[in-house]
Amino acid sequence: MPHKLHGVLPPMTTPFNSDGEIEVPAIRQQVRFLLGQGAHGLVPGGSTGEGHTFETDELRRVIATVMEEAAGKVPVVAGVIVDSTRQAINKVRAIEDLGVAALQVTPVHYLFRPDDDHMLQHFRAITEQTGVPIIIYNVIPWSYLSPALLVRIMNEVPGVIGVKQSAGDLKLLADLLIMAPKDKLIFGAIDALLYPSFALGAHGAISALLSAVPGTVVQLWNAVAAGDHARARSIHEKLLVLWNAVFAPNMCSCIKYVQELQGCPGFLPRAPMPPASSEQKAAIRSALKALGADTAKAA
Repeated sequence: MPHKLHGVLPPMTTPFNSDGEIEVPAIRQQVRFLLGQGAHGLVPGGSTGEGHTFETDELRRVIATVMEEAAGKVPVVAGVIVDSTRQAINKVRAIEDLGVAALQVTPVHYLFRPDDDHMLQHFRAITEQTGVPIIIYNVIPWSYLSPALLVRIMNEVPGVIGVKQSAGDLKLLADLLIMAPKDKLIFGAIDALLYPSFALGAHGAISALLSAVPGTVVQLWNAVAAGDHARARSIHEKLLVLWNAVFAPNMCSCIKYVQELQGCPGFLPRAPMPPASSEQKAAIRSALKALGADTAKAA
C-alpha cells in the first residue's frame, strides 16, 4: 500500500445533474477541493456519496475519475454498498484494476441479517476472490456487527484490515479500539463526536463532516495530535453546530450545499432525495459563518 490510511478521509459526495446523471468534471473539482484542504485520503462511493444508487459501470466511472485526479497523492478507498456476496464481488471485480488502497464494504442490509458465521464468510469471500483489502463499514442498524464479531472477522479474515465504526455510541468505538488486533485500523464515523474519537486513539475518521469542511477537521486532527485539547474542544463545539444543521434524512444534499458555499459545486442529489430546504440552507450558512469557513466563492 503506497500510502498509510489514517487521519481525515472524506467520503465524497456525488454530483448529479437534473437527469440523475453523474457530473464527472465536478468530481474532479471536488477532489481538488478536498486535497487543497489537506485531506489525507478520499472515499468515493459511500453513503454520503449516494453509492447505494450506483450501477456497476457508474461505480467504475466515479472511482476511475477520483484515482486519475488524485494522481497518487493520497490513498483512495472505494465504497461498496450491496445486498449479497455475489453483488459485492462483481462490483469489486469491475474496479480491482484501478489500484484502490482498500474497499469500504457494508454488511448486507436488506431486511434479513445472516448469522455471524455467514457474515464472516461474506467478507472472506470478497477478499479471497478479489484480493482487495476491506474496511468493514459498520453502519446498518438492523444488520449491526458487534465489537466481538468484528474482532473475530479481523482475526480470521486477514484481508479485512479494519472497521469504520458508524454507530452513534462512542463506547462501541472505545470497545473496538481496545479489543481490535493492534495491526488493524479503526476509523470513527460519529460526526458529533470526532474530537473524543480522535482523543481515544481512532486511526482517523470517514464521515460526512469531513467532506463538508475538510480543512476544519484537519485542524481538529492536528490539534488532538499536538495535545492542544483546548483548541480541539473549541473546534468541536463549532463543528457540532454545523452537524446539527446538516443532520437530516437528506444529509447528502445538505453536505453538497456546504461544499457549494465554499466554491465546490455539489449539483443535485439523485431522486427521490430532496435538495436542501431554504430553512436548512439558512442554518448551514449561520453555522459556517460561526465556524469561520471561507465562503468567499459562494454563489
